[in-house]
Parts: sequence; structure tokens; C-alpha cells
Amino acid sequence: MAENLGSVRRDGANRVVMRFERRLAHPPAKVWRALTDTGELAAWFPATVAFDATPGARLRFDLTPEAKRRLDIPSDLDTVSAGEITRSEPPHLLEYTWGEEVLRWELRPDGEGCVLVFTDTVVVDSGEVPDDPAYFAEAASAWHACLDALDALLAGRPGTVAAWDRAAELRGAYDRALA
Repeated sequence: MAENLGSVRRDGANRVVMRFERRLAHPPAKVWRALTDTGELAAWFPATVAFDATPGARLRFDLTPEAKRRLDIPSDLDTVSAGEITRSEPPHLLEYTWGEEVLRWELRPDGEGCVLVFTDTVVVDSGEVPDDPAYFAEAASAWHACLDALDALLAGRPGTVAAWDRAAELRGAYDRALA
């Protein structure tokens, strides 16, 4: 269960970087579509996204109903947040903000597939994100599960990975890794 665990490390006094690396059996162009197409994002990303991969484009995120339920957020609470595309070099590099976070997706060809390196850089103690290992264990397990769901989508098995259940399975491994 603990294979492919991501890493969580401090990067300066007020930033934490979660990093995940996956070998995917799909070319960068196919993975790029899954990272940028609103319909494909809906199958694995933890929020609905109004997405335009043009540098400078504004993004709109809203937690899914399942995310709200699992996070104990009232269903009628407004969870819309904003972001912006900071870098876009199809099909190799995509970077954007989501609130106080910077999400970076790097794709490099590897044989008939590619290697995906995903990093989520978070500013801690910003008022939005606590400086708490438990918070990052939960966040890392959730991203890990989302990447499992992305891999299932790319393999033609969308919906076969219950990301929230998978994140709960992974939580203990990330708690131990951050202890």
C-alpha cells in the first residue's frame, strides 16, 4: 500500500512542498488532456474547475459535493476559490495557483509513456493553511489518491478508484512518514 508515496518537505520558513512522481504508460499529450480538460478533470480532481490553460488565465475552483461531505463542510457553503495559470508549455509543463497553493505538473517522455512529477507548494500560517503535520498527511494522502484516480482514468477505467476511500487507506502511511 505504501508504494509510490509522495514526499513532504519544508522549503524555507513558511512553505511546504508535497511532491509525487509517477511513471504513466501514456504519452504526454494524453496526460496533458487529463490535466486540462474540464470533463476529464471531473473524473479525478478534488474540485470542479473552469479551466483555460492560457498563461494569465483566471481559474475557478469549487469543491465537489463529495469533497464537502467528506470534509464535513455544509453543502450550501460557498467553497469557490480562484487561481491563475502561471506557466503553460503544452504538453510538458503546467503550473497554476489555487488559493495559497502553487500546483505544478511536469511531464517528460519516457519510452511510450511519460513521467509525471506533481508538486503542490503550500504557504503555511497564511490564515488558510495550518502548519500542522496532520494537515499535510491528509493533503498528501488525498493527492496520492487523486493521482491513482488519474492513472485509472488514463487506463480507461474511470471511476474504479474511490479517491476518498483510497486517501483514507493511505492516511496512516503518510502519518508515519511525517512523524
